[in-house]
Amino acid sequence: MTIIQAILLAIIEGITEFLPISSTGHMILFSSFAGIASDSFVKLFTVAIQLGAILSVIVLYFKRFFKSLDFYFKLLAAFIPAVIFGLLLSDKIDELLENPMGVAISLVIGGIILLFVDKWFAQNNAIDNSDDIPYLTAIKIGLFQCIAMIPGVSRSGASIVGGMTQGVSRKAAAEFSFFLAVPTMFAATAKKLYDFYKTGETLNSEQIKLLVIGNVVAFIVAMLAIKFFIDFLAKYGFKVFGIYRIVVGLIIIVLLMTGTKMSIV
Repeated sequence: MTIIQAILLAIIEGITEFLPISSTGHMILFSSFAGIASDSFVKLFTVAIQLGAILSVIVLYFKRFFKSLDFYFKLLAAFIPAVIFGLLLSDKIDELLENPMGVAISLVIGGIILLFVDKWFAQNNAIDNSDDIPYLTAIKIGLFQCIAMIPGVSRSGASIVGGMTQGVSRKAAAEFSFFLAVPTMFAATAKKLYDFYKTGETLNSEQIKLLVIGNVVAFIVAMLAIKFFIDFLAKYGFKVFGIYRIVVGLIIIVLLMTGTKMSIV
């Protein structure tokens, strides 16, 4: 992986981590078309740079993380399902990470759902503040988040829609999804690092440099993406993201089925 490829992956991560279009899916597709080898470091990189994006949540919502212990208990309740399913399905998830066609199909299916989700839950906004989300609702949102272990589904999209099914407004569900990303992605990165070192591999200076650059770029881009997404979602809803997912997914399916080769970098 070159520095340019690392920067481009980090930009993709920063833009897509909090949008309902799947950051992992986009990075898999980019890596595939850019000819980036799917080795153990690349798999680690695509997960670890999500930390940079996640840190932007802590910076932007700094005060919320010091508001009450109840805030952390709810995040823990929502986070537990990801721990359980993540450990049980770890090997299967790694296999799916190497399947661009699976990502494309997930993009299309998720896009179709996003076209209608605003209409389905238009009158279902009993909870308009993320602080008011009950524990049982938090757990249910955490279960929805687990669906995103399928590359292309979108962690933020699954958890936001999960919140909306439970009477949480789009804005409150989006904020809770951002907060839930913090423990989820910290745990995912720690697991990837553990797996990487468990095989006897170590990070060399060049790989460390790529990780640092990737996290810095992802952090900066994600700061801008979060502000954009909250305002856009409140005004326009999910339909645009649904259309985008369907278009991208169908293009990728056609390219893969016709054997078209693309070289981005």
